[in-house]
Amino acid sequence: MTDTPSARRLSQPELFRPPLTYPSMPFGDRLTRAVHLYPENEAIVFKDLSLTFREVEGLTNAFAHALRALGIRQGDRVCLLMTNRPEYAIAFFALARLGAVASPMNPSYKEREIAYQIEDSQAVAVVVQNDLLPLVEAVRGGLTRLEHVIAVGPGRPAAGSDAPHFAELVARHPATPITGVEIAEGDLLALPYSSGTTGLPKGVLLSHKAFGWNNLQFIAVSRVTERDRFMVFLPFYHIYGLMLMGGAMLSGSTLVLMERFEPVECCRLVEQHQITLFFAVPPVLVMLSAWPEIGTYDFTSVRHCMVGAAPVPPEVARRFREVTGVRVVQGYGLTEAGPLTHLNPVHDDGINVLDSAGLPAHDTEQKIVDLETGERELPVGEVGEVIVRGPQVMLGYWNAPDATAAAIRDGWLYTGDIGRVDGLGYLYIHDRKKEMIKYKGFGIAPAELEALLFEHPAVADAAVIGKPDPEAGEVPKAFVVPKKGERLTAEELLAWARGRLAGYKTLHEVELVEAIPKTASGKILRRVLKEQERQRMGLA
Repeated sequence: MTDTPSARRLSQPELFRPPLTYPSMPFGDRLTRAVHLYPENEAIVFKDLSLTFREVEGLTNAFAHALRALGIRQGDRVCLLMTNRPEYAIAFFALARLGAVASPMNPSYKEREIAYQIEDSQAVAVVVQNDLLPLVEAVRGGLTRLEHVIAVGPGRPAAGSDAPHFAELVARHPATPITGVEIAEGDLLALPYSSGTTGLPKGVLLSHKAFGWNNLQFIAVSRVTERDRFMVFLPFYHIYGLMLMGGAMLSGSTLVLMERFEPVECCRLVEQHQITLFFAVPPVLVMLSAWPEIGTYDFTSVRHCMVGAAPVPPEVARRFREVTGVRVVQGYGLTEAGPLTHLNPVHDDGINVLDSAGLPAHDTEQKIVDLETGERELPVGEVGEVIVRGPQVMLGYWNAPDATAAAIRDGWLYTGDIGRVDGLGYLYIHDRKKEMIKYKGFGIAPAELEALLFEHPAVADAAVIGKPDPEAGEVPKAFVVPKKGERLTAEELLAWARGRLAGYKTLHEVELVEAIPKTASGKILRRVLKEQERQRMGLA
């Protein structure tokens, strides 16, 4: 057989992804291992600050002592409400070493969302950025379990706040290791929240084993080494960003952090720090590919760009490579799987399939099952629901046994995504069985927006769908039935809803209708609304 890229792609997937060896240790100890191997490697670069692994270790130990002195114990939940910054990684590892549980929280949340997650997670503490502290203080009186608020970042806590500052707490405590805590790999490590299809977001139970082993899967499948330098603007509160934080810290790589994506600063940092691995979501690639200035920056140090959170159109990937010279590698995963389950091979163009989500990660199994029962495995090429099994799968949903039983069956995680697998094991995602809206890679639960709309006194009924959008993937559109006798306009309702939830959940369009299509049992027929919308757009 001729050794061409297409011929090499005929190799069996297991030749690319053999089983891994996973050291048995709680997540916090994995940082200690990296410190022993690469103590003077740069661990985190943020603005004018640079921290080595040795320095991160000392700060992590000191903050763990500080948290223990406040009374935070093994099993306690602690919310993290801040943008990307060194304190995020330090707090996450400090909580891991105490056996406490980190619950990442979106810094764009408004008061009602902050109150919901703190209360639902039964958090006893929140580590919050100074400029977000007033939002926490505004809802603090109604929270039953919250005892401690710790401020981080520049400036001082607002007048009237008794929140101690992160820097002061660290300065008062020793950098020696925490002792006296026995942590099992099956213990809970993190409680990120995932938008579901019904109701409010659900907490996802990720153990030390699930998240830690998935970090090692990511390191292996991406061929990360201690010489790599990550460009990370993807937020740590999102499971994608959290995986990058863990993967870099465990491998001895360097995290070059941005609080949020900004093209000029991002490209400047790529050049200045000789970034080797670039991580993005599709809207970032769309924007950079069309940006006239992109060709003036040097991307030659970058080995590849990994894109996830939503499918990237092949043409966007090709265009990004044309203007930067960087290969785009598409992956797939979900919060409930820690998150990585699939990635295209990073080492060879001939086996990197632009329209595929890639091959399963090490020690990850995949199946396509029928949509009706989920029990019948479908043959190669047939379309059905994607299910996966591996060490990275969650323990379940927080305080939601029925949802857990529906999502995990006989060890298999039912992803809610619809796809097919080809004869070589490559996964192709076609659609979502779930009704969740994917806006720029972020999940939005229609039910959450519908619940908000029902608070308006002139709304009798409402349904929300994801409307196709060339840049965002989908944008939320509402169909609203006004109450009889009430005068209501779409513009008024859009203005009323704006600012009541996080910015990415903003409604983009409202259509007033006479009735919402529903089943006999009252369930909204979103597929009917979606099909009508696609026909109007000429996409059907």
